[in-house]
Amino acid sequence: MSEITAFANRLGKNAKHLIKWARRQNIEAFRLYERDIPQYPLIVDVYKDKVHLQEFDTGWLMHKDDHDAWLKEAIEAICFITGFTPEDVYVKVRKRQKGEEQYEKTGLAGEDFVVVEQGRQFWVNLGKYLDTGLFLDHRNTRKAVGDAAQGKRFLNLFAYTGSFTVYAATGGAISSETVDLSNTYLAWAKRNFELNGMDENRHQIVRQDVFQYLDDAFFDRKEFDMIVMDPPSFSNSKKMLEILDVQRDQQRLIDGAMKLLAQDGVLYFSNNLRTFELDAVLSERYVVKDISKQSVPEDFRNKKIHQCWKIQHRPKI
Repeated sequence: MSEITAFANRLGKNAKHLIKWARRQNIEAFRLYERDIPQYPLIVDVYKDKVHLQEFDTGWLMHKDDHDAWLKEAIEAICFITGFTPEDVYVKVRKRQKGEEQYEKTGLAGEDFVVVEQGRQFWVNLGKYLDTGLFLDHRNTRKAVGDAAQGKRFLNLFAYTGSFTVYAATGGAISSETVDLSNTYLAWAKRNFELNGMDENRHQIVRQDVFQYLDDAFFDRKEFDMIVMDPPSFSNSKKMLEILDVQRDQQRLIDGAMKLLAQDGVLYFSNNLRTFELDAVLSERYVVKDISKQSVPEDFRNKKIHQCWKIQHRPKI
């Protein structure tokens, strides 16, 4: 069997299961393929009627003509399986990231369009940035937040484009604060809020460094019933007051969030650093449950895409 046949067969097998599954779940954006075959280090995500194709830089030395032919053949296989055209496929090369690179512009314009996920709507753009505006792997946790949000005060830290807040608000949260340092992504979040009919008086957008926000919110005696914190692995953004390293800074981040959490509240803490280990001392201070297996959705099954914990205060004696 040729390599391209093996790739096409795997795509077809995945598509047969996942397209039906996504339709049942009312999901228009999902992962179809992730580096399943070593000769095809690609990620293939479907967004409605378009494909977001990421090629991972493996360091292979391939002549440009050979590489172009290889990629063209892969795109043809994707189009054959999905029924889309080559014009529907947005191709990016994904290099090893440092700091804020996931938020960098690609130099391409792309187009904004809306995808539906479990009754919510989100603006995405497959061309303009390395990431699309919606992290597909957090779909299960978003649903958990939405299902439990009725009557709650919600806080979203490192909020990106505000998708967790959309779920909380449409799930009945009475108020929320959405915190990030990027004007670009907070403007995107605002558009998502408008798209889902959210009341901007009750759902506040805050542009601030998260470390500074945690200090200020504690000083102001703010309290929340549910908090989501999904920090980047590392950030040396010039906008930040200091460098963020999630492995090193986890205690400071989690302790800061827990100071704002109501006694019976819940903190969801997640990150996608593959080598991340939660400090043991945190399990002594709080009730900590690793929910990574439940939080990774069906289309990411058997992939270590992120880790996620549910953290609560210990009962008062």
